[in-house]
Parts: sequence; structure tokens; C-alpha cells
Amino acid sequence: MSEISLTASMRSNLLSLQNTQSLMDQTQERLSTGKKVNSAIDNPSSYYAAQSLNNRASDLSALLDSMGQAIQTIQAADEGIEAITDFASQAKAVAQSAADSTDAEERASYMKQFNNILKQIDGIAKDSGYKGVNLLDGGTLTVKFNEKGDSKLEITGKPADTTGLELDDAADWGKVSDYTTLQGNITTAQEAYDQAIAGAGDTDGSKKKALDNAIKAYDDAVAADVEAQSAKIEEAITAVDGAISTLRNWASEFGNNYSIVQSRESFTENLINVLTEGADKLTLADMNEESANMLALQTRKQLAINSLSLASQAAQSVLQLF
Repeated sequence: MSEISLTASMRSNLLSLQNTQSLMDQTQERLSTGKKVNSAIDNPSSYYAAQSLNNRASDLSALLDSMGQAIQTIQAADEGIEAITDFASQAKAVAQSAADSTDAEERASYMKQFNNILKQIDGIAKDSGYKGVNLLDGGTLTVKFNEKGDSKLEITGKPADTTGLELDDAADWGKVSDYTTLQGNITTAQEAYDQAIAGAGDTDGSKKKALDNAIKAYDDAVAADVEAQSAKIEEAITAVDGAISTLRNWASEFGNNYSIVQSRESFTENLINVLTEGADKLTLADMNEESANMLALQTRKQLAINSLSLASQAAQSVLQLF
């Protein structure tokens, strides 16, 4: 098929129409995507610069998720410390109640309550983990703040169980010694004294003295037991006070770590916005400008079509000569 020849005027108008359509296609793409740079062909420098900014924003977004989970881990530990502190305060109150009593059975009951509370402390320390990391059971947490991982925070866990807090089970708070022999001695001395009084009398006072000595020996034994029990209770109170002080220090430390991670999380969120905004400035289209361009191109296209039609009519007028 032989090549079709166009007049210079028609070819010029056709080329203008093709260029206009190409610009319209480009503008239409910008309007549909909202971007003036959709590929490296449009503007290599802006495209790759924006891609680099978006890639960093994406990497930071992944770290942002990690920071959020780290905050939850710290919160879980903080909740555990708060609960353990409450139980420690409760244990102290029980021990103080035991110290105020001299009844062996009451003290034994308080001892049982105290030990049950310590079991709860161990349970909370074991159950305060989040996603496999328990900062109250020897776990550690590393929070990374940048892509290279050289900006980070190392959070060391605390042994918040009774062993780590140096809280021992209470023992012998209400233990009573075997006073059978001492009680027997009192009975014997009392009988001897009664017999002496009933007979010639305790002329030298030896029977009364023996009875007093037997009673004193019994009282001294009871007092010694009570004192020993009281000493153990006071030791428990001192240990609980130390544990509460330690827990408060740990709570302060975790609170500081929480604030650090939260601040870095906020900073990272803002940085991601800056990076994304910077990428957008390189690639996003001005929709008002592109809409105006489309309107102008549509007008230009219509004019080009009219010009092409006029050029075609000029060629057709040659046919009238035949």
C-alpha cells in the first residue's frame, strides 16, 4: 500500500493535535493519580528522591509499631508492680496485726494469711508479661528508635517475685512450746504448798518459794516464746518495708522508661509526617493547576480539530476542478 501524502497544512495541524492529545493524556493521569511524577520517566530526580523519603518513612513506621508494643510491655510491668505493691502493703498490715496480738492462735492465723499473700506476689510477677517479654520475671526489652538500630533503649527486667524482693515465708509466728513439764512443776509445787498450809504450815516459806519459782519459770518460758515470735514478725515487717521501697524505685524507673519511649514514639510519628510531606512536595500535582490545564487542552484540541477540518476542506476544493 502506497504511503498516503498529506498537505503541509494538514500534517502541521495533525501534529499539533497529536501533541495536544499527548498533553491531555499526561494531565489526565495526573488528575487520576493526584501525582505530577508517577514514574522515573516523568522526573528521575524527584521520583527517586521521593522514593527514598517514602522508604525511610515506611521503615520508621515499622519501628513505630515496635515502640507501641514496647510501651504495652512496660505498662504490663507497671501494672504488675502496682499490684505487687498493694499486696506488699496488705502483707505489712497483716504482720502488724500479728505484732499487736499475743494470742498464739491469732498469730498463727495471721501467719497463714501472710504466706498466702506472698504466693499472690509470686503469681503476679510471673503473669506480668506481654507478648513473651516479662520485665518482672527476668526478661529484658530492647527498643530501637532508628533504622540502623544504633539509637535504642535497653530496659532490664526486675526480679519482682518474693525471692527477688527478699520476702521469706513467715514461720513460727504462733508456735507454742511444750509447757507440760513446767505446768507439772506448778501443780506439784501447789500441792506441796497446800499440804504444808493444811498441816504445820509453811514455817520457813520454802513451799511458797518453790511454787513462786515454778510459776515464774512458766511465765518466763511463755514470755520468751512471745518475744521470739514478735522478733520474727518484726523481721517480716522490716522485710516488707524494704520490698515496698524497692518496688517504688522500680516503678519510678519503669515510668522514666515509659516516658522516653512515648516521647520517641511521638517524635517518630512527626518525623514520618515530615518525610511523607517532603515526598509529596516532590511528586504531588496541583489539582487546580491540572484542572485548568485540562480545560485549556480541551479547548486547544477543539481548535486543532477545526484547523484540521479547514485544511482538509482546502484539499477537497481541488476536486471541484474535475
